[in-house]
Amino acid sequence: MKRYIILLLMVILKLDVMACEACKKQQPASFGGITHGAGPDSNWDYLIVLVMVVFTLYVLVATIKCFIKPGEKNEEHIKRMILNDLKP
Repeated sequence: MKRYIILLLMVILKLDVMACEACKKQQPASFGGITHGAGPDSNWDYLIVLVMVVFTLYVLVATIKCFIKPGEKNEEHIKRMILNDLKP
């Protein structure tokens, strides 16, 4: 049963990302059949997307780094005040 649900979800998701024939004609060759709507209007669109991807990846890496190894070792850090109040 679980296999059929996963297969059904994969088929549904695949149908959502396939572009229609009219959209395929409007897309550049690199994006043909991937997305709906008109493609990028100029090279500035590619630059904007690239900058946002780099920024998003940087934020993702920084967030994971802070979760895995936080650097607050100061005894007067605000988290110490909260943690010390929670001790029985």
